[in-house]
Amino acid sequence: MARYHRRSLILFLVLALFALTIISPSQGFLGTEKKIKSEVFFSPKLVMNPGSVSNSFLSDIDFPRGHIGLKSFDAEVVDEAGDPVPLHETYLHHWLLRPYYARIGSKFLQQEMFRNDGFQRQDPESNPDSGSDTIPVRNGGLCTNSLLYFFGSGSETRNTSTYLPDPYAIEVDNPEERPDGYEFKWLLNVHAIDTRGVEDRTGCIECLCDLYNVTIDEYGRAIGPGYKGGLYCCYDKTQCRVKSGFDNGEKTRNLYLKYTVRWVDWDNKVLPAKVYVLDVTDSWKKPEGSIGDSQEHHCHVEYEVKQCKTNGDGCIDVKKNSFMMPFNGYIIYGVGHQHLGGIGAALYRENGEGICTSMPKYGNGVEPGNEAGYIVGMSTCYPTDPVEVSYGETLNVEFNYSSAVGHTGVMGLFYIVVAQQLPKPESFLPNLFQVPPRSLSFLAVLAVTVVVALVVLIAAMIYRRQNREDGYQSLST
Repeated sequence: MARYHRRSLILFLVLALFALTIISPSQGFLGTEKKIKSEVFFSPKLVMNPGSVSNSFLSDIDFPRGHIGLKSFDAEVVDEAGDPVPLHETYLHHWLLRPYYARIGSKFLQQEMFRNDGFQRQDPESNPDSGSDTIPVRNGGLCTNSLLYFFGSGSETRNTSTYLPDPYAIEVDNPEERPDGYEFKWLLNVHAIDTRGVEDRTGCIECLCDLYNVTIDEYGRAIGPGYKGGLYCCYDKTQCRVKSGFDNGEKTRNLYLKYTVRWVDWDNKVLPAKVYVLDVTDSWKKPEGSIGDSQEHHCHVEYEVKQCKTNGDGCIDVKKNSFMMPFNGYIIYGVGHQHLGGIGAALYRENGEGICTSMPKYGNGVEPGNEAGYIVGMSTCYPTDPVEVSYGETLNVEFNYSSAVGHTGVMGLFYIVVAQQLPKPESFLPNLFQVPPRSLSFLAVLAVTVVVALVVLIAAMIYRRQNREDGYQSLST
């Protein structure tokens, strides 16, 4: 008889645990985790020499094809042997990934067609949308003249997560959206600066114009005297000054951007999410009395941090901006992008409520991913409950830099991924108990508490009955 009751108790516990898995609020959120695919690719080679700059726009790169959902894109610079290259040898200023449609049968696309799609200065004589052979695919916004990428990073790339939580992904190559006669392709922009043997490594990576001996931009236009350094002075094929007597010798080498793509095949369990990039230098201003985002956003991308006039901990440059959201949705991911001297970025509501704080991680060694003096990572935000944002709501960004010394060409970009809907929790419970996600956590805790209490109560009753039938008397009776 005791054995029978023991089996009954075990069976009941198993059923109780099964009931817990049924009512678990995460049950409906695991639809794609086991379906994620991953593949490693290498960009075309970047030919580098001491002090040289490569700012390549690489079209039609190797990439997973078809109607898919992107989960992450991680990258780093490697040499021909596939070994990681440290930042103090080749500084990765940035890489950007964005898609486009190409007319089937069109010739190889020259990188000049894509220059305005990255961080480059706008060429007034060109229009990236005007070429009939290509149609750009843009992110959700907000910038209208640049920053159109889906994924992007810089020196922090090795230690910054780009993964999008389940069940969200960035939808690409939906056949219903693809124009007739076109195919879906990918563009990769890689901006790398070789700092081996340079006279001033920090000056080179901050693109000081004097070190590059540059007075005109890549389109042949004069650079104003007030511009000390930045993207205008370290464009493709420019050269940073190398130390006198440094022997270049046989120091030419081929480097590659090694990138790892994770994705899922698109199905009805995947929820689409869009990328938005907020730039602290954006010149957009809210129109008087407006409740919508009715004006274009002109993003300047970079700015200068001037050295403070006093010494001490108070030398902090603070730059803020406000943006009106052009969507209803839920923020599921956020991260900031800063350059050398950065000490933190924040995204928050108009009333001061914090949404995401992204902090830089500085290296303290020599090995790749931990290079002393460089930003080698940015902390990311994965809200436990996706942050709801309403159309017309104002969000603020703030970027802080140390101004103990001056910095040129710094950036203040906040990258957020927004879903238009939340997953519906799958459950075997009656429709009466199908509740909004924010209420689900309370009901889940309540249900778990009730089930555990029932398990304890019934186990005690079975144990008491077993003892009586076996001839034992409980001490509590």
